[in-house]
Amino acid sequence: MGLYERYLALRIRRHDGSPPEHVALVITERDLLERGAYRTLSRFFDWAFEYATRVTVYVSVLDRAAVPTLRRQLEALETPRETAVRGPGDRDRADAPIQIGIGLGGKHEFTSAVRTLARDVETGSLSPAEIDAEDVERHLIFPSEPDLVIKTGAERLSDFMIWQSVYSELYFTDVNWRDFRERDFLRAVLEFCNRSRRFGR
Repeated sequence: MGLYERYLALRIRRHDGSPPEHVALVITERDLLERGAYRTLSRFFDWAFEYATRVTVYVSVLDRAAVPTLRRQLEALETPRETAVRGPGDRDRADAPIQIGIGLGGKHEFTSAVRTLARDVETGSLSPAEIDAEDVERHLIFPSEPDLVIKTGAERLSDFMIWQSVYSELYFTDVNWRDFRERDFLRAVLEFCNRSRRFGR
């Protein structure tokens, strides 16, 4: 850790606000084509677990044919915690400390949850009047809500964790993934600590 990174880490430790317990990162398949991209991702997990107990990464994908290759590479990635990788067609929940989604959009995830609830209503095991937010959440692939969502490269949201991130703090950086450093992550955490979360209020 360099001098500037130590300075940022010290400010975070001395801050009254708590750092995020769940950090989410949004990158693209193109980001992972850059040299050193997976090494940066491994380092990102190390940085994040200095503060967080759960880390989620979403890789937005334009070419669905790239998903199998991305999945193999991400499943082979060296990580500091247990990792669950999910992609198109997966329905099992990802409850590991590290959750990675590849081209698994929030619209698809939410639609799948609604279909499951509709089947429960059809079989009579659930009444439409009884459906609440907890019922939806039980059928989501990524169950927990991120405190901080970091989006690199552009100020736009991707189709990811639509339900779960409704109260998340969003941090956009114009730093591309290939140039993302520990100081960029620490800036995001410090910005999170400086904010006053409202949770929709």
